[in-house]
Amino acid sequence: MQTLSVNGYDMAYFEAGQGQPLVCVHGSLGDFRTWSAVFGPLTRKRRVIAVSLRHFFPAHWDGIGDTYSIAQHVDDVIAFIEKLDTGLVDLMGHSRGGHVSFRVAQRRPDLLRKLILAEPGGELDATLDPAAKPGPSPLAARIAAAAEKIAAGDVEGGLTLFFDAIEGAGAWTRLPAAPKQQLRDNTFTLLGQVRDKRPPFSRADAEAIKTPTLFIGGADTKGSLPQVLHTLAAHVADAKTAMIPGAGHWMFEQAPQKFCEVVLEFLAG
Repeated sequence: MQTLSVNGYDMAYFEAGQGQPLVCVHGSLGDFRTWSAVFGPLTRKRRVIAVSLRHFFPAHWDGIGDTYSIAQHVDDVIAFIEKLDTGLVDLMGHSRGGHVSFRVAQRRPDLLRKLILAEPGGELDATLDPAAKPGPSPLAARIAAAAEKIAAGDVEGGLTLFFDAIEGAGAWTRLPAAPKQQLRDNTFTLLGQVRDKRPPFSRADAEAIKTPTLFIGGADTKGSLPQVLHTLAAHVADAKTAMIPGAGHWMFEQAPQKFCEVVLEFLAG
């Protein structure tokens, strides 16, 4: 593990491999270890740089304060890429990290060669979804309920509600010990997430993305995440879409070989 000082914060990251840089941004309750299942195949072809966003492991944040937000994370990733000073990078983000990566591409396309968004998290506004209603989506509401449990001291109950909201009933119970611990290590970041006023995606946002983009989804993912993926893909110019069979939201853990095949094919094209 290494660190790079960005915007007054020591941002932790793991780096391996050689070649064109691929910066990887984890999602909610994740950190640079999120990508461990795909480090091997990806580093045979690329210099993989997996970051931990502000307040995530190895930091141990208590959830207090206002320094956790999409805007801050976008600023940090931009500053991180600038400080790498490697020229253009490929950028890959999952879930919340997909939202962060989308906003980086929107603001600073001059930093990027290609963009990969693995089920980016967020809501659609009325320009992309005429049925959109004000307020949180059902998934966002369940995540907020999970954060309430955590804030009240019921960490296990909160993590169960969070994970089952995405992967289905009983998913947390079935999850192996190692990935469970990674999520536990970042438990209190969920308190910041429900306060960070993440802006919804708009049609203008999607049409502003000019970086060659691949959207990746798990074929078995339920709920609003597939809708967000396919809607954004339909409005990002010349975007490609790949669905990973037999996998859900954490498709790179559930089908790592297929995930890497899709990613490396896109990056090589």
